[in-house]
Amino acid sequence: MRHTISILLQNEAGALARVAGLFSSRGYNIETLHVAPTQDQAISRLTLVSRGSDQVIQQICSQLLKLVDVVDVLDMTGGDHIEREMLLLKVAFDGPVPAAFMKLVDQCSAKVLDETPSNFTLEVTSSGPALDEIVDEFGRFGEILSMVRSGILAINRGPISLD
Repeated sequence: MRHTISILLQNEAGALARVAGLFSSRGYNIETLHVAPTQDQAISRLTLVSRGSDQVIQQICSQLLKLVDVVDVLDMTGGDHIEREMLLLKVAFDGPVPAAFMKLVDQCSAKVLDETPSNFTLEVTSSGPALDEIVDEFGRFGEILSMVRSGILAINRGPISLD
């Protein structure tokens, strides 16, 4: 099962390596990873996605809390939360840009960051699975030259907060 885990950790050198090491030492892959400071510059929020059984992820979360740099851990998978990911996509065309491509840009609320006669660079923000579909759709109109994804960001709905 896919799990989205939010971790608050001290903004210290090596903290991320210790978290990643915990996953790799148990043979679990981190599918996406995003780290950035919180409103407290001494604390960073690490959001990661991994796959495993509920029991294994619960055990990993318990072991994460034992790491000296980890302040708090929350497996957001079971709770009501919002997930978003940003995609930067560069699409090249052999000829003129199809009107249907521009219609898709509007439908996806994509932002055109760079436009030349032969390619477009787009920014799209959505859920991870929706971005997979969006990439497939844009790929039907031209050649995908480059794709960069931010990794999942997640926040709980309502008053529940990890901070």
